[in-house]
Amino acid sequence: MDQENVTATLTVAAPAEKVFAVLADPTAHAGIDGTGWVEEAVDQVPLTEAGQIFRMGMHHDGHPNGDYQTANKVHVLDAPRAIGWFTGYDKGDGHLEFGGWFWRYDLAPLGPSETEVTLTYDWSAVPQSIRDYLQFPPFGPEHLTNSLRHLAELVSGR
Repeated sequence: MDQENVTATLTVAAPAEKVFAVLADPTAHAGIDGTGWVEEAVDQVPLTEAGQIFRMGMHHDGHPNGDYQTANKVHVLDAPRAIGWFTGYDKGDGHLEFGGWFWRYDLAPLGPSETEVTLTYDWSAVPQSIRDYLQFPPFGPEHLTNSLRHLAELVSGR
């Protein structure tokens, strides 16, 4: 695959502020995830600024430990237009390591009660040393569409 990112777009029947509030709430991320890998928010404080770290409890049968944690660093937070984070891990000594991939949601209001949401997963900055043992993307393209559908369901329920 020559492309180093995947995107999906969906119109959500809610104002951008409401959609953004759900995305900025780490406790909602397990409900949004389209793979089922995200299990729970370890850090439950809402995302409010670039540089903020939040951790998620994860499970993947293909991971050496099965259960693991990710450490995510917010790299864009422009309420209510965009939010995104790099995914990494704690090396065990408190030092966080990021692999070069990120998630980003871009929100475009279509009126007072609709928002076009574009989800991007980008791995263009992943070094070859990581690409040697991890396949990118690590999921099928339906994952992003599923995530956006889950987001729409969560937003409509709030």
